[in-house]
Amino acid sequence: MDFRLTDEQSDLRAGVRNLLAGRYGREALRASVDSGGALDRGLWRELGEAGFFALRLPEADGGVGLGLPEAVLVFEEAGRALLPGPLVATHLAAGTVPGAAAGTAVVTAFDLGGLLVAHLAEADAVLGAPLLPAGEPVRSADPLTPLHRAAAPGNAGDALGPYRDEGALLTAALQAGSALRTVELAVRYAREREQFGQPIGAFQAVKHLCAQMLVRAELARTAVYAAAVTADPAEAAGAKLLADEAAVRNARDCLQVHGGMGFTWEADVHLHLKRAWVRAEQWRTAGEAEELLAAELLAAAE
Repeated sequence: MDFRLTDEQSDLRAGVRNLLAGRYGREALRASVDSGGALDRGLWRELGEAGFFALRLPEADGGVGLGLPEAVLVFEEAGRALLPGPLVATHLAAGTVPGAAAGTAVVTAFDLGGLLVAHLAEADAVLGAPLLPAGEPVRSADPLTPLHRAAAPGNAGDALGPYRDEGALLTAALQAGSALRTVELAVRYAREREQFGQPIGAFQAVKHLCAQMLVRAELARTAVYAAAVTADPAEAAGAKLLADEAAVRNARDCLQVHGGMGFTWEADVHLHLKRAWVRAEQWRTAGEAEELLAAELLAAAE
């Protein structure tokens, strides 16, 4: 399978990266953290105007008319930039919830299992379910992902059935983007930080850490791209499994490369780790992905 991007796909990825670098750079990221994770509605509308949410809608319906392979490229860049908000749910709702495609509506989902919902207090709709009042706030590991407990039937997550595979894959793309970004952060710091008169990147232990991070990130990205081409549920589950591991372990190894500096609030590495923890519980957990893959393997062996 050839995963080389077309010129149009390369231009799309570059365009999204430039947009996010200009609109959601480090200063904006830190401002979001300082605000307690409040969603920037202006940014949300700009994403809508840029076609982020309507990417896969047919042109006849006001969309961009692209496919799942292009969507994972866009979400990979969003993960790299740590762009906050219920991006996946709003993207999946673009064809059914008024305002979602244009970015004038924020759509969340029961994608965390149980009754926990991200950004519920700011949402205009819930994917596949009625909008419910935001109940008790729940402490979130990620300062940019506010959580609330909703008063709803325990089977509210069942409404995600038609969306779960694509939701898991797009979340995997976010995780892959984060994993790739932490590789960049680790390598940059290893080049700049000196110990004993030389960059720490010259030390074998640091080289090994960075090499392992790159392998994990590229493996996850390849799995995400493959699942986007085949649209196979088992491959989407496998991609989510690999991307979750890459995002979490790469963030931890990036902290190791940074040493004590990486554990400070001023460093961005901890934000990648905390976001990776939350995403690992969204749409399809590791246990759920493993169960789906095991069922597929058993069916193939019969």
